[in-house]
Amino acid sequence: MNGAVAAVDFSPALHLLMLAAGLALVPLAWWAWRHRGDGPSARRAALTLLTLFLTFDLVVFGAFTRLTDSGLGCPDWPGCYGEASPLAASAQIAHAEAQQPTGPVTQYKAWIEMIHRYLAMTVGALIVALLVISVRARRELPFSLAWPGLTLAWVVVQGLFGKYTVTLKLYPAIVTLHLFGGLVLLALLMVQVQRYRQQALALTGATRALLAGALLLLVMQVLLGAWVSTNYAVLACQGFPQCNGQWWPEAMDATQGFTILRHLGRAGEGGFLPAEALVAIHWAHRVFALVLVAALLALAAALWRQPGGAARRAAQALLLLTAWQAGSGAANVVLQWPLAAALMHTGGAAALVLLLVSLQVRAAADSSPARAAAAMRHPAPQ
Repeated sequence: MNGAVAAVDFSPALHLLMLAAGLALVPLAWWAWRHRGDGPSARRAALTLLTLFLTFDLVVFGAFTRLTDSGLGCPDWPGCYGEASPLAASAQIAHAEAQQPTGPVTQYKAWIEMIHRYLAMTVGALIVALLVISVRARRELPFSLAWPGLTLAWVVVQGLFGKYTVTLKLYPAIVTLHLFGGLVLLALLMVQVQRYRQQALALTGATRALLAGALLLLVMQVLLGAWVSTNYAVLACQGFPQCNGQWWPEAMDATQGFTILRHLGRAGEGGFLPAEALVAIHWAHRVFALVLVAALLALAAALWRQPGGAARRAAQALLLLTAWQAGSGAANVVLQWPLAAALMHTGGAAALVLLLVSLQVRAAADSSPARAAAAMRHPAPQ
């Protein structure tokens, strides 16, 4: 515990905050210029969408940081060896790299880790700006002020996950929550984007139930996928669709694999995590993928049967993303976990979360009491 606390150096925090403010000025300046002629509501909606786009980039770059083993490229937090950039810490980084040329600290990995932190700080600053703007326009917002407030609170939680990812040396449970938390942040921003758009989607009760079930299954599969990635279990099953030449692997240790409170590569009671535990982690993710794909296909079929072009376009997007995820997941195994396929898989998961959350918000808008009352007053033409 004392070692973890000692690893946290807050001395560069002020410099980093100033840097975050400066970085955030770039997208804010672009937004102000690009939407200078728009009305206040359109400008707020555009800034929310811009923040959502940069948050998606942050999630994918976070995956890139993890996949390049750069998570400990700067072994302290929030700076890098007490400095605001790897450039100022080049001597310490060079010393660590000389001691371990292929270790966790190199110039390359340090820059990747700090760019990830810079991007996270930029997103955080934009979310602060969104909250300030929302408070000033609270009477005109198409949603409760609690949404931007909750978004900012979640950014703080994500920052803590990022801190403990470093100070606890890639503790799998923390890294998994950090990845999942990025998708939660995307979902929170997507709710606000869709509320600004005010585009309802009429769905039958059965289709809404399928949508809610598919979203729940997606959340579970994302957590399983994050657990696979953070435990480096992607290649524990060789071959596809079989695992190590078997349709159902006999050598699996789910008890060890799904022991949550343990360090990276370590078993719960001490010692090294056995290979059978990694197989169990990988196989659980692969089998649950079949359940999720079945649910997504059923949802796509139900959306296709709904009246109107919007539901059919959603069905097409859902089918495309489902195929993307299945293909990139299989490619990770068949092609021995190439970086491009792994990033595509993470990006596809984030895109699926955005799509299902947007459909959920639009379906909820169609069933809202205010919309129902409006429909009673102004019935649609037959």
